[in-house]
Amino acid sequence: MAGSPTARRRRLAIELKKLRDESGMTCNQVGKELDWSGSKVNRMETGQGRVQPSDIDALCRFYGTSDELRDLLKSLAKESKTKGWWHAHGDAVPSWFSVYVGLEQAATNLHTYQGEFIPGLLQTPEYATALSRVTPDQDHDEIPRLVDVRMRRQQLLTENKSLDFWAVIHQSALMHVIGGRQAMAGQLERMLDIGQQRNVTVQVLPYDAGAYPTTGPFTVLGFPEQEDPDVVYREGLTDSIYLELPADVRIYTKAFDHLRALALSPQRSAALIRSALEEHSP
Repeated sequence: MAGSPTARRRRLAIELKKLRDESGMTCNQVGKELDWSGSKVNRMETGQGRVQPSDIDALCRFYGTSDELRDLLKSLAKESKTKGWWHAHGDAVPSWFSVYVGLEQAATNLHTYQGEFIPGLLQTPEYATALSRVTPDQDHDEIPRLVDVRMRRQQLLTENKSLDFWAVIHQSALMHVIGGRQAMAGQLERMLDIGQQRNVTVQVLPYDAGAYPTTGPFTVLGFPEQEDPDVVYREGLTDSIYLELPADVRIYTKAFDHLRALALSPQRSAALIRSALEEHSP
């Protein structure tokens, strides 16, 4: 099972919904049989509420599961209650983004497209700080903690050797000066450096790539267990969207495949980044 409380909570919700679907019953019907509300069953199946061991026992008796599955579900319920390192940063990680950080920690594949800015996992502190300062309603006292979270997230790229990080970045992001020319030069140097890691692939989508399928930045997260399906993440200013339906994930996966086919090779991308670096160097 993928190793973060968020991933365990998601896996638990998936397994509980699967059991109910196999029973052919609705949330309200299950709730009525167990003297619960239908909304309680729904919350457990969507990962929005805490699931107690006694809840697992009751559900497993009702569904007639094996002892092995019951023990697995109880283990998932217990481990989903632990807190990840990011919770210590308080409001610097809003609740809607906390879910993403938890899933990111458990992923073995992170395939991301960014059209305007450098992806968070590749950003320098100076670049991240400059972006945070112009975020609407951002508490400036929280910016150092927010940037610290972003830098801590980047440890994934060096500590998780099984992680495959693949970024397609539009050329405009290389030319968009964030934080001044010196900060931008440092950002491009960072991209060149980390792009040399075996588990990191950086491609640039050039201006002359032609038409391509996208409605904005997105990330496709893949997990090691077959029981943990891929999920697509799209972020806004105040919230985020998670797409988990197989049809939706399939569309975004195809879109990413199209984008990386149109993008320059990693070698030519590095050459273009070096060219942009020369332009930004003070």
